[in-house]
Amino acid sequence: MARALYIHWPFCAKKCPYCDFNSHVRDSVDVAAWQAALIADMRHEAALAGGEALTSIFFGGGTPSLMPPALVEALLAVAENLWGFAPGIEITLEANPSSVEAANFAALASAGINRVSLGVQSFDDATLRWLGRLHDGKSAQNALDVALNCFGRVNFDMIYALPGHTPDLWQAQLGEALSYGTHHLSLYQLTIEPGTRFASDVRRGVFAPLDDDAAADLFALTQEMTAAAGLPAYETSNHARPGEESRHNLTYWRYQDYAGIGPGAHGRRGGVATVRHKKPENFLNAVVAQGHGICEQRALPVPEQAAEALLMGLRLAEGIDLAGLAARFGLGGADALVNEGALARLGDLGMVWRDGARLGVTQHGRPLLDALLSEIVADALVEA
Repeated sequence: MARALYIHWPFCAKKCPYCDFNSHVRDSVDVAAWQAALIADMRHEAALAGGEALTSIFFGGGTPSLMPPALVEALLAVAENLWGFAPGIEITLEANPSSVEAANFAALASAGINRVSLGVQSFDDATLRWLGRLHDGKSAQNALDVALNCFGRVNFDMIYALPGHTPDLWQAQLGEALSYGTHHLSLYQLTIEPGTRFASDVRRGVFAPLDDDAAADLFALTQEMTAAAGLPAYETSNHARPGEESRHNLTYWRYQDYAGIGPGAHGRRGGVATVRHKKPENFLNAVVAQGHGICEQRALPVPEQAAEALLMGLRLAEGIDLAGLAARFGLGGADALVNEGALARLGDLGMVWRDGARLGVTQHGRPLLDALLSEIVADALVEA
């Protein structure tokens, strides 16, 4: 049963580097047609994965903060009618720090949005230009000020471990971020993904990534500063005051079901992975033809589900309950999930912790999380 709803709005006001939907720029959008299509898509999912009140809704995508507030209000009303809202439901909107979007914040708050997540990335103009962002530091500061006045809960993203980042430089930048007093921060180390401009630049010698030791030092500094400010890490890159964790993202990390609505949206429903048509026109045509926008749905084999649950859950500071996970997937026990030999060795190195049936990665191991996960997951799950 889905307890979370993700609604993807694919359109951008202009070409932008925030997402991979640059082809989804439109001079105008038929809001009535999109409202009807998204509602039809919601009804389809609710018929299959309803019965439990929603604890979170997340509006993401291209530039969802440019959605008409009346559309947001209409979608929320239908979602509440279909699923029901749990007390204190979290309703998040993803936003880019531009003055146009910030001006829309008050109306979106009135429509029902109670949490905003801003893609700030940096307050430094030169860094923002290097990252390819369209906003500047002043726009980010202004958007944060408006967001804090409009919404009860505010998160924003920062990127660190860039080429040339020193502890002194990051300490100053993170200190500025913490000074805003938000109850949640997402702090990501720069990663060089294959096929990106950054990967091409590294290959051509345009810049060299920060080395692993220097990045690990910045990670340790991040943990120290955020903990001192009362925002400890509850996930590898996410920090919050106790009780202010992102309920929506916890749905993903705890491997719970969620409904994904709109172009390109992914979802999980009772062991079935769903994917919607990515191109807006194809999505609309599919809704007309079949009553929903799904282009692919696949039943996930139990070993794949268990491996995914492990990979997601070990990102959390709370770790995972191995006995509960084994029971959930009908597996014999912990040894069907994890490589006990690897765990013993990693435990001796101070990389993982065990507390009864509960397993987690230590702060010392978190910078090496991806490498650790490949060792921890049982071979039977990987090979299945």
